Amino acid sequence: MASVKGFLGEFREFAMRGNVIDLAVGIIIGAAFSKIVDSMVKDIVMPLINFAIGGSADFSNKFIVLAKPADYAGALTYAELSNAGATLFAYGNFLTILLNFVLLAFVIFWMIKAVNTARKRFETEQVAEQASEPEAPAQDVVLLSEIRDLLKNNPKSSS
Repeated sequence: MASVKGFLGEFREFAMRGNVIDLAVGIIIGAAFSKIVDSMVKDIVMPLINFAIGGSADFSNKFIVLAKPADYAGALTYAELSNAGATLFAYGNFLTILLNFVLLAFVIFWMIKAVNTARKRFETEQVAEQASEPEAPAQDVVLLSEIRDLLKNNPKSSS
């Protein structure tokens, strides 16, 4: 029984460490960010590319039939042939995934670039604000100035 309590206590200590919590938060935010970027590529970037090239940039139905079942008489689409057990060289799906990856990386690059630009601008503004504020004199300098002023104003103690 004592080892179970020790194990549970050790597990609780592990789970409640700051870095474990930070990691969990990072994973959750990363998953949400992934959905945002995925939607940006799928719903914004890809339609623009499809419009620019005058067709669809979806190559997933491009393939070469290496061998199909002898008695197959169905449609010659990727899905139908795959379900029938045909051997396919499906280069189109790879090209589509590769294109999506490149676009995703490009979009993430520009998003991170925008965040870094905003961060640099904010830091520059912070430095400018700190530079414009006069630096307060050290406490010992203030005290010595007050003593000097008191001595100037009270000539009896200087003789």
